[in-house]
Amino acid sequence: MNFNLRNAIIQNVSGNSEDQLRDTIVDAIQVGEEKMLPGLGVLFEIIWQNADPNEQKMMLENLTQGLNK
Repeated sequence: MNFNLRNAIIQNVSGNSEDQLRDTIVDAIQVGEEKMLPGLGVLFEIIWQNADPNEQKMMLENLTQGLNK
């Protein structure tokens, strides 16, 4: 059986509204289960790929600040 987790995650959230996507992200973070991490990773990959260089720089700055608290 060939199961592509990335495609399954994308298929699962495709067509969701902004509110639904926000709820998915917030829920995954609040629940804190390890099994949610791949989904968040796929969503971040999509965000990163659709961000311009300035937005990517801002994300990296936010990440650096968050890790250095």
